[in-house]
Amino acid sequence: MRTFKIVSDSSSDILTFENTRHAHIDYACAPMKLITAAREFTDDAALNVDEMVDFLFHYKGRSQSSCPNTADWLAAFGDADDILCTAITSGLSGSYNSACLAKKTYEEQNPGRRVFVVDTLSAGPEISLMIRRAADNYASGMDYEDICADIMAYKEKTGLTFMLKSLKNFANNGRVSPLVAKLVGIAGICIVGRASDEGTLEPGHKCRGESRALDTIVNELSERGLKGGRVSIGHCQNEAGARELASRIAAQFPETDIEIHPFRGLCSFYAEPGGVLVGFEKM
Repeated sequence: MRTFKIVSDSSSDILTFENTRHAHIDYACAPMKLITAAREFTDDAALNVDEMVDFLFHYKGRSQSSCPNTADWLAAFGDADDILCTAITSGLSGSYNSACLAKKTYEEQNPGRRVFVVDTLSAGPEISLMIRRAADNYASGMDYEDICADIMAYKEKTGLTFMLKSLKNFANNGRVSPLVAKLVGIAGICIVGRASDEGTLEPGHKCRGESRALDTIVNELSERGLKGGRVSIGHCQNEAGARELASRIAAQFPETDIEIHPFRGLCSFYAEPGGVLVGFEKM
């Protein structure tokens, strides 16, 4: 019998299937890294996320993320026969390209084994929805080829929206201008946006205050096709905001299945304190 495994990078915020209903399914996570001239953080189970967030909040120098290399991906693949691999959007990271190189090496070294790599064009909660979908399909008895085909179709029926209260790390790694980041930080403005079809993060609304930002997110979800189904809310040190958002979503869309989780390192790096990302199913 062929063995099956799901593998992701740590942008999924899923480090293990332990203590979940999918604990019987083989899973591994290839860690991203967050790098400054003073310290380096590996986004694995040993990472103290709050300590990292606090350090980066006060750090004045340049910071950047680093994707898993080929060896990291190969280690995560292990020795499974059939592997489904999800990677953070290629619009933000080289993780997808690195996973594709690992796939080529793995299949050449292990004739007959297969790796299917998905450029999710997203991050965080939307990726977690894809992983949950794949795990459910495998648990139901779906075969490998159909699991891979279903994920590609499912990817077209999910989306990601976000709220950011700070753009400091985006400015530190050169993705936005320091002036724009400073204005967001001092004016109490929250940025609400979405993942584009090309896998980039697109700011869309400037909202004064969190409450208006949460209302804007709910409106965005409605406009983009949310009517029910799964919603995944991730947050960086903002459980109260995430729960308030969940309450507002449930009030307007009572047929939703909402889960809330704190971010690991990579998503905390981009979301920063107070940030919230929402993955959702379009109906």
